[in-house]
Amino acid sequence: MSSSIERAQKMQRAQRTQRVDKTLNSIYDKTDKEPKMKKRAVFFDRDGTLIVDKLYLNDPEQIEYLPKVFDSLRKLRDAGYVFFVATNQSGVARGIVQIEKLREIHRVMRADFSREGIDFLSFHDAPYMTDTDHFMRKPNPGMLLEGASFYNIDLARSWMVGDRMTDVEAGHRAGTRSILLGGLESPSESAYSHPEAHVFSLSCVADAILRHSSGKPA
Repeated sequence: MSSSIERAQKMQRAQRTQRVDKTLNSIYDKTDKEPKMKKRAVFFDRDGTLIVDKLYLNDPEQIEYLPKVFDSLRKLRDAGYVFFVATNQSGVARGIVQIEKLREIHRVMRADFSREGIDFLSFHDAPYMTDTDHFMRKPNPGMLLEGASFYNIDLARSWMVGDRMTDVEAGHRAGTRSILLGGLESPSESAYSHPEAHVFSLSCVADAILRHSSGKPA
């Protein structure tokens, strides 16, 4: 009698285990099939956009941030945007900028922003000459597409910000909207398509993006 009871108990335990396994497998299958929510991003040029353009910066000690850079990015962070840097660096190909110094500059910038509560998901650089037309060098979209593929970015809901029309064009080629910052170049004198906004401060960059996110004209 006891042996038959034990067999019945073992069968019940086995059945319960099978039901639990089936339930867990169903949950895991559903989770795997659910698409992950894509993130909105802002891709920033570096020199003349986040920091003062020192012309082939090769010394981390010379980093100088533009006014309101931290406040402006915190506003965008609070609105749900994530951040990247995409910077052309022909100074490396010219032998003016050392690749080790370039990496250190980006390490210092990442640390400075982190202390202000701002995280850059990645820094992308194109160390190629201006006449190479390399896919990673703006106005080509390589750096933006690379960052987007790594971090599941919704490019149609993202922005590229820079002080040159090549930045604007890189964003458009990648599928983002673009903002031209400052008066270094004029959209009307460029062969590239116009930016969605042309502003003269980082505070205005943040305001333009947030207005567009709320459905108002940028």
